[in-house]
Amino acid sequence: MKLRKLRSILVVSLLVLALAGAASGAEVLKMATTTSTDNTGLLDYLAELLLEQKDIELQWVAVGTGKALEYGRNGDVDVLLVHAPEVEKKFVAEGWGVNRRQVMYNDFIIVGPASDPAKVAGMGAAPAMKKIAADGAPFASRADKSGTHVAELALWANAGIPEPDKEKWYIQTGQGMLETLMIAGEQKGYCLTDRGTFIKYEDSRKDQVDLVITVEGDDSLKNQYSVIAVNPAKWENLRYDLAVKFIDWMVSAETQKAVADFSLLGKQLFFPNAGE
Repeated sequence: MKLRKLRSILVVSLLVLALAGAASGAEVLKMATTTSTDNTGLLDYLAELLLEQKDIELQWVAVGTGKALEYGRNGDVDVLLVHAPEVEKKFVAEGWGVNRRQVMYNDFIIVGPASDPAKVAGMGAAPAMKKIAADGAPFASRADKSGTHVAELALWANAGIPEPDKEKWYIQTGQGMLETLMIAGEQKGYCLTDRGTFIKYEDSRKDQVDLVITVEGDDSLKNQYSVIAVNPAKWENLRYDLAVKFIDWMVSAETQKAVADFSLLGKQLFFPNAGE
């Protein structure tokens, strides 16, 4: 059975239709998640395991965290897998989500041209962002309220830089991570990305890789992922029972090991931390 990835366009209609298409009688769990978990292939990997072990068919839409939370507020999905902790906590505090559990992390990196026009290689994240702004070096931003965009805005704040908007050097793509990386490469600019998607980008570009890692390893660049069930008190049509089963499965020792074992080009992409 080929698992179907639900796209943002007409997502509600597609999700409803998916209920009729569940294979082998498996129950369908609807999830909104981030582009990084989709782009890297992690969701295909986990969805197969979930179907085999729990007879639950996972169907998802991969968008920015802001849009994923919106789908949760609208009752379009049962569960979320997202990576913007402060925004998630607000979502739960406002009563839209329950049973939030952290499951894994990777890290953000700042990438840019090999020529490093702003000379930020090896700097900490905040000094690097400050230098990029001061030099007016091109910087491509997703500008879509995704988890990556939220993290980027926090880095500007940490650097003491007002949120960029109409500056000529600031490129607001409104696109996903892979597309934003392509634009950064074309414009010979810098970009904040999660490491996993950058590895995927490098692989897709082969000998035409036009970006390199310039800043990494800063404590402020940790990228935490969590699962959240949409509050069943808000919507009657939710499969909260399946959401809870999925969350329990994600934090189980067996699935945490599966997350650790997942790799791309021999590189581990996500690090389990449900027990922390």
